[in-house]
Amino acid sequence: MLSVSELSFERYFERVFEPVSFEVSAGSLLLVTGANGCGKTTLLRVLAGLLEPSEGELNCRQQPLYAGHNPAIKDDLSVTENIRFMMNFMGTRGNQDQTALCQQVIDKVGLSPVAQQEGRTLSAGQRKRCSLSRLLFCAESLWLLDEPYSNLDPEGIALLDSIMSAHLNAGGACVLTTHGSLRPEGFALQECLLISGRAQNEWTTT
Repeated sequence: MLSVSELSFERYFERVFEPVSFEVSAGSLLLVTGANGCGKTTLLRVLAGLLEPSEGELNCRQQPLYAGHNPAIKDDLSVTENIRFMMNFMGTRGNQDQTALCQQVIDKVGLSPVAQQEGRTLSAGQRKRCSLSRLLFCAESLWLLDEPYSNLDPEGIALLDSIMSAHLNAGGACVLTTHGSLRPEGFALQECLLISGRAQNEWTTT
């Protein structure tokens, strides 16, 4: 589904991260870890096609879904309106009634009590849940998630893990970045550790 070989990116003629090589196949999860500023977000943006790599090869067999670190929701729209906007922009999967699907998504991500509140009034965790709701109706098989656990409480983390688990079990794949102790639990995963311009790849199970 995704493969990179000796991939790197330069900014102001200096490498942001040293070359990395890995493959992500259907049903697999790649965890990109490292200290702040080591290039995790930059790597995801390269994989998403938003930045051109400086060297190396990138082979992505389909258009991925890229969810950035900052929640991409509109402050002047309610939760319901934000989700409906995302559905219209991305295209609703299948032929489900959009109104019914929107309500199902809102219930699933635990935002029913604030469904009519504007984005600007939501807490950081609620904004993140609203942003991540797109995972429940997107058609893309490859997900690129930048710090998806940030601002989520334990219940929100468990929800995200269950969504990712269902996606992987259905043959999807995921690349996500994280730092510190926030990481997927109960997944067999490949880890790409970016440290001081040096990358190490290894398989681990948590």
